[in-house]
Amino acid sequence: MNKSNLIKRLFSGKDLLSEEDLEKSTNIILNFISETLHKGDRVEIRNFGTFSTRKREKRISRNPKTGTSVLVEEKSHPYFRASKNLKESLNK
Repeated sequence: MNKSNLIKRLFSGKDLLSEEDLEKSTNIILNFISETLHKGDRVEIRNFGTFSTRKREKRISRNPKTGTSVLVEEKSHPYFRASKNLKESLNK
């Protein structure tokens, strides 16, 4: 599911917010999570999960086209850990 599908599913059959308001709210939440991760902090949503970043160490890799060695610098990547409640609800 992508962001536009999420907004449409949230909007369908609900008269609480307009589709435009839902889109703005979704963008605010996603931007907040992204900015928080960029600062190196984590975001914990109770009964859902935790968003954080992890470091990938620099390493030597191979260019698949030429086969030459390439140095890949250290970088961060996003990580999500599902809460126990979310895992249990998926496995019922």
